[in-house]
Amino acid sequence: MKFLLMVYSDDALLDALPPGEFDTRMHACITHADELRAEGRLLDAQQLEAPASAKSVRIRQGRTTVLDGPFAETKEYLAGFNLVEADSVEQAVRMAAELPWAQTGCIEVRPVRDFDAVRRRVGA
Repeated sequence: MKFLLMVYSDDALLDALPPGEFDTRMHACITHADELRAEGRLLDAQQLEAPASAKSVRIRQGRTTVLDGPFAETKEYLAGFNLVEADSVEQAVRMAAELPWAQTGCIEVRPVRDFDAVRRRVGA
């Protein structure tokens, strides 16, 4: 079963880390990711650019609106993701807890819908 581990960061907590700690955590995170990838558990992982570089697009009553930045003002923002293969939600939660970013933000664990099943259901 696939799960998306969404990594939310809080700049205030990241900025409070001692010098070099961010790089130490990033190195450990990448090394662990390489191990999970070798086991077939990590399918993909990416970092996102800062929220200030984002655009939010909405269409309401035929009118398109494009706004700078994230959807809502929050101190935690989506910083990246890991797409993993896990046997259960409990295993995916354990994988999320292994990420150092759970200490300076939040890791949201969400099952990935079987899109091929949706495709078949709607005849696409």
